[in-house]
Formats: sequence, C-alpha cells, structure tokens
Amino acid sequence: MIVDLPDTTVSNISKALVKIREEGGAVALGRVLTLIIATHLGQEEEAIEAANDASREHPMRVIVVSTEEERSTKGEGRLDAQIRVGGDAGASEVIVLRAYGETASDEEGLVTGLLLPDAPVVVWWPGIAPAKASHSPLGRIATRRITDASAQPNPQEALFQLAKTYAPGDTDFAWTRLTLWRAQLAAVLDQPPYEPITSVEVAGAADSPSTLLLAAWLRLQLQVPVQYDLASRAVGSGGIHGVRMERASGTIELEREIPNVARLSQPGQPTHDLSLPRRSLRDCLAEELRRLDPDDLYGEVITKGLGLLETADEGADATA
Repeated sequence: MIVDLPDTTVSNISKALVKIREEGGAVALGRVLTLIIATHLGQEEEAIEAANDASREHPMRVIVVSTEEERSTKGEGRLDAQIRVGGDAGASEVIVLRAYGETASDEEGLVTGLLLPDAPVVVWWPGIAPAKASHSPLGRIATRRITDASAQPNPQEALFQLAKTYAPGDTDFAWTRLTLWRAQLAAVLDQPPYEPITSVEVAGAADSPSTLLLAAWLRLQLQVPVQYDLASRAVGSGGIHGVRMERASGTIELEREIPNVARLSQPGQPTHDLSLPRRSLRDCLAEELRRLDPDDLYGEVITKGLGLLETADEGADATA
C-alpha cells in the first residue's frame, strides 16, 4: 500500500502512520532499527529497493530524506511525503520525504519525529556523502554511518578523505565488497605449507577503492610489503582484478579475469575456478546492518593500513 501526502508536515506523517497501523494492522513492533537514506530527488528508488530486500533479514523503518541536488534556501519550502507498507515495502515500512527549498535545510528536524523509540539509527548515503559524516546533521544522531566511496567523483581521493575524518561507527561499502575476497584469501593461507608470505601485489580498476582497502588489509594482517596497481592489468572487468602473494614455495594467484569467476593457482595444486561475484547493494547493506557496533577492523585498516601502501611504480623504482 502506498499513501501520498503532498505538501505536508512531520506531524501529519506521524498521524498517518498511526492511522495506517490501526486500519490495516501494519505495526512497527519488532522493528530492530531505523535506517535513514540520504539521497537526492529522482535517485531514491534503487536505494529503496535494496533496503526493502535487506529488510527481510532486518525488519526496520526506512526513512528516505530526498533533497534537491543543487540546494537553495530561497525557494518556498515544501515537504511531500509518501508512506509505503505491506508488499511495497518488504518487511519494513518506508517513509519517503521529498524536501524542497528551506525545508531541506533541517534534515535532522525532518526525521526526529519519525524515529522508532529506543531503536538504533543507521544512516546511509548511497550517493555523494558529507565531507565528515559523523559531524553531518544526520550523522550526529546515528549509531552507524554508511558511505560509498565508489559513488564519489574521485573514489581514491574519497577513501583518503574517509581516513582523515574516520570516527567509530563509520563504514564504507568499499570495505563491505571485500568480504568474499578476504574470506577466500584467509582460507588459502590456512592450508599447508603454512609458509610466511614475503610480498603481495593487488591489482584492480582505476575507479576501485576496494582495491586499496584490500591491499591495506593485507598489509596490516601479513606485515609484509604490499603494492597496488590500478592501471597496468586491465582485464576487462571492474573492481578488484587479482592478488599475487609470494612465498618460498612459489606464487599464489587469485585472479578474476571474467565477471563473477576467479581462478586460484598455487604451487603443487591444480588450478581452481571459484565463484567470486561482485556484491549487490542489497548484499552490502544487509551485511552492514548485521552489526550495530563500530567496525574496529575497518577503522584500523582505513586509518593505519592505507598509509603503509606503495604503488607498483614506487616498488619498481625502489628495486631499480
């Protein structure tokens, strides 16, 4: 069911929610959190669809704050709202707030009256994120703050900006997209011959912040030199292309040359093809909502590991 509330107020939205629950039996009981999605007008639906899918694992109230991309406080303020429940909202209830003019300048005020009582608040910026998420109007009221470096104009620069402004509770989908890679690499190193890794090279697309985070994670975990290459190994796919790890018995290679499939080769063993798909928004969001405490490992990787990396070109100059 979808209820449109044009030119309305937060108070009227709250009353409409109560009326819907009383008449239709849709209740907020059992909701485990409030997810706030901060986006721009016309860019809401993909994020809402991902939230609806994730809500089947995490029943929640979703509040979408949608504002004009080029904000102006000179125009007449107006708030249009839409409430979605039932089949149109997965296992959640979705409140879409489309704010115009000066109304859009108070994002915190728009959502405060709609938050679930005593429930954690998670804020997600699927597009352009604030310069410092934890100090933004919505970020201040959140337990977790989710950004996406790959959606920024310069993903690599955005990642280093996140490192400078990191606060406990921050996370980024560039990190979440690494889960399958990290699990596979850890599984490889848990097998004989248990020799120490002496050096690592990580390659990926030029617009892949996940490549840098994977390299930073390996640098911290293995305590060996790690180089990253964002240009020379163009293999026709986006994201991470592969990882090379050197040890005494030979080279371990995990390379994804075609979408969704990676090839693992290591000394003395047959080559294996592994399922290693690029993760969807739904998968990333559902994983991040499984924990509402700070991700300390992500914090350590982004604040310490990034600064220890060197590019492949720098590594070549050092050995020349």
